[in-house]
Amino acid sequence: MARKLNLDPQQIVNMQFSIDFKGYNPDQVDTMLDSVIQDYQTYEAKIADLQAKVTDLERTNASLRAKVIELEGRIKANEDLDPIQASSANVDILKRLSRLEKQVFDNRK
Repeated sequence: MARKLNLDPQQIVNMQFSIDFKGYNPDQVDTMLDSVIQDYQTYEAKIADLQAKVTDLERTNASLRAKVIELEGRIKANEDLDPIQASSANVDILKRLSRLEKQVFDNRK
């Protein structure tokens, strides 16, 4: 997927060119190479940042997938409940709620 880079910033800094009679201006070459080095360093920083984000998102994704599986299991378990059991569970919840309401309102007086 990702190709390996041929150069890194340190290799560019250490690059030596021979000077020919009609060669390029060494100062211009150095300026250009400095610009290339800055770009490489920027790319390396961006790549490291994006790799950290990918790792974090993969971790979050795995966690959310586990929660989805758990919730799907709970939904399936609730669907499998006998309707009589489900209604009795609802009655129990209503009774508990009624008792809590009595306690709350009685404590206010």
